[in-house]
Amino acid sequence: MIEVILDTETTGLDVKDGHRIVEIGCLELDNFVLTSKKFHCYLNPQRKVSEQALKVHGYTDTFLSSQKKFSEIVDEFLEFINNKKLIIHNASFDLSHLNNELLILGKNKISTNNVIDTLELARKKFPGSQNSLDALCKRYKIDNSKRVKHTALIDCELLSKVYINLTDQKEPALDLKIGNLINETEQSNKKIKYYDKVVKPTEDELILHKKYLKNSLKKNFFN
Repeated sequence: MIEVILDTETTGLDVKDGHRIVEIGCLELDNFVLTSKKFHCYLNPQRKVSEQALKVHGYTDTFLSSQKKFSEIVDEFLEFINNKKLIIHNASFDLSHLNNELLILGKNKISTNNVIDTLELARKKFPGSQNSLDALCKRYKIDNSKRVKHTALIDCELLSKVYINLTDQKEPALDLKIGNLINETEQSNKKIKYYDKVVKPTEDELILHKKYLKNSLKKNFFN
């Protein structure tokens, strides 16, 4: 089962205010295990970053002005996510921005039918609780110390661990340790050979045994 953990950073909250995407990050999962495949890019939004967004991700207008435009990476991005389930935290936000970018270029929208929203999963599992990415990392004891700013790839890495926990899957690393332990035990057992040791009686022991049997027979017969 191939899935893609996806996250975006933007110039602001709402596409209705003309906000655009400044970063896309994707990590591939194969049966809940991260593969080496990823997609990542910074983007020139062709507009200014809001003060609120700048505080969140720290990407300045100067830095972003030298990056590629969405139109230059769209085909590579769509190829990467093609026919794969998308795992997104607060999917409505990311999809609204991604579909806005696709709409500008006359491309088809990303269907919600192919998306798993981990925020919705968390709300069903922990109703009434804080279910932000940071809150879920704390709940599952996932180290999020690298998340000083919101950056797409770091958020994807953290979300992959949160997703595994939300779906009650075992950590791959734990499985490997258990597997190695079983293999080591099996190998160890193969080295152990069990056998019966035959101890032969001495001549003196045979003589004593015969006397014992003879005396026992006499005793039982006359009694």
